[in-house]
Order: sequence, then structure tokens, then C-alpha cells
Amino acid sequence: MTNVDITAEPRSDFGKGAARRLRRSGSVPAVIYGTGIDLTHVALDEHEINLALRKPRVVLNISYDGNAYLTKPRDIQRDPVKQHLEHVDLVIITKQEAAIRSSYADAVAKAEIAAAEAGYDAASVIMALEEAVARGEDPLEAVDHAVADVKAKAAEMAAAAAAREAAREAAEAAEAAEVAADGDAGEAAPAASNDEASAE
Repeated sequence: MTNVDITAEPRSDFGKGAARRLRRSGSVPAVIYGTGIDLTHVALDEHEINLALRKPRVVLNISYDGNAYLTKPRDIQRDPVKQHLEHVDLVIITKQEAAIRSSYADAVAKAEIAAAEAGYDAASVIMALEEAVARGEDPLEAVDHAVADVKAKAAEMAAAAAAREAAREAAEAAEAAEVAADGDAGEAAPAASNDEASAE
């Protein structure tokens, strides 16, 4: 499930000091903007928003001041060392965009399962999924194509590796044969000299 319900609280204090106090209290400063709402400063529960942001293509159903807003994360700021959330920008989205995001998130989850079952790297399958979606394919239908693409690329890589190994072995065999031939020629030369000496 990629839709997460979060209640936002009003925020009227601004500045670094106010933001630090807010974070110490277990909340994260955020702004909501987009169609149908003026830029609005709010506070979100840190635990809830952290869990929500772990979901791919998450849709946040924000309840604020008696209204509900469909949003998505636009910008996420974290402490560069501790990685704690410092600020979140949320932008209003349409129901259609929310449905598309949810569909894609479901496809990613399906791709991860399919990759595990097939023994492939999940990141490779998801990358192939993104390429298929970029070409206009439906996210859920693109999962099977993504797995097939990764399988084909894996087969190509295996074939290329086998060809390189065969070429290396052939080169080593040719080198060994050349060394052996040089050795045989070297042994034959003294024998020929001894035969000539006997004849004299």
C-alpha cells in the first residue's frame, strides 16, 4: 500500500531555532503547495513521515485544517551526517497522478518478488521496469518484460564471458604450442651438429 494518511499540524514559528525545537519535539517542518492551496507551513510526525518515505512513489494523504490533500514528496532534506529528516516539501497532485504512482509502486513490489524468484538482482529488474515504463508500457504489465530483458542481458553477458574465456584458453594453447615448437627446434639443432661432426 503506497497511500499513507498523515495529519499535519499548523506551524507559525520559523527560522533555524524554531526548526530545531520542532525536530526535538518529534516533528519535521514541511510545506505544502500546489493547485488549490497557498504555500502552507506545517509540521509532520517524524516517525510517520520517515516510514512513509521508505515506500516507492508514495502518495501522502495529508489532513490539515479540516481538509484532505493528495500530495507527493517534491524535496526531502536530510542531515548529511546523521541522515535525520530536516525538511520536506510536499506538492499537491491529482487523483490520476496518485493512481499512476500507486500503480508504479505496486509494479516495483511485483518486480522485486519476480527478481527474487528468478534469482536476478532486483535493482537490475527495476531498472528494466523503469525503461519499459518510459517507453509507454503499463507498469504492472511491464514487470514480465523487465524480467525477460534482464534474463536476456544475463544470457548475453554469460555468452560474452564464455567467448572471452575460450579466446583466452586458445591464446594460451597457441602460446604453449609455440614454446614447445621452439624447444623441439632447439633440441634438433645440436643433434644435427653432432651428425655433421661424425661425418667429418
